Amino acid sequence: MTMIAIQDSSRSEASAFADLVVDEAVRQAEERGWQAVRLSDVARNLELPMSVVLERFRDMDAVANAWFQRGWRAMLAEKPETFDDWPERVRIEHCLQAWFDTFAAHRRVTVQMLRTKAHLPHPHTWVPLVFDLSRTVQWLREAARLEARYGTRRAQLEEVVLTSLFVAALTVWARDTSEGQRKTRQFIDKRLKRGESWMRWVPSGGKHRHRAEAQL
Repeated sequence: MTMIAIQDSSRSEASAFADLVVDEAVRQAEERGWQAVRLSDVARNLELPMSVVLERFRDMDAVANAWFQRGWRAMLAEKPETFDDWPERVRIEHCLQAWFDTFAAHRRVTVQMLRTKAHLPHPHTWVPLVFDLSRTVQWLREAARLEARYGTRRAQLEEVVLTSLFVAALTVWARDTSEGQRKTRQFIDKRLKRGESWMRWVPSGGKHRHRAEAQL
């Protein structure tokens, strides 16, 4: 028996409401900086009761979390029909660039969000940031459809390599004012090509070593 998906209208409305709040917060941040934005100002501009906004967002860090979830959704978005035939390196690049493209129009504000989260005197934001980074890399592996099983030596090494790549690319992207994020794209492409030779002979999770068709 085939299950038919039924759209949950209440969930759809909640998502639309959250997007409305996030978009307004980012709009205000573009004008005066992320740290200057107050949730009460966002609610006031949207003509919403503060109590209603607080039911969804406990603070501005929660708004930032919702903003970054858009990057995860972009990585996991529907892929081209031939995606599975692409080399792993190309699939990774496609998904990673999708994350950066999502925030390209608001790069400065996005960087401000990250810096606020990483502020050392605020462990309630930078500690979860470490776990969010790990989760981002996990979603990247899923989105790129990497074959190594979770917990295998190859999967663990992929996580280390991809975490390093993501952080390094983020540093480049934070200062990238080139058209179409050209510098970031070139950096990612160069690093992935270099990593291809490093990962070539790492076991993919089976009992025998074998050379993968396409590697990091």
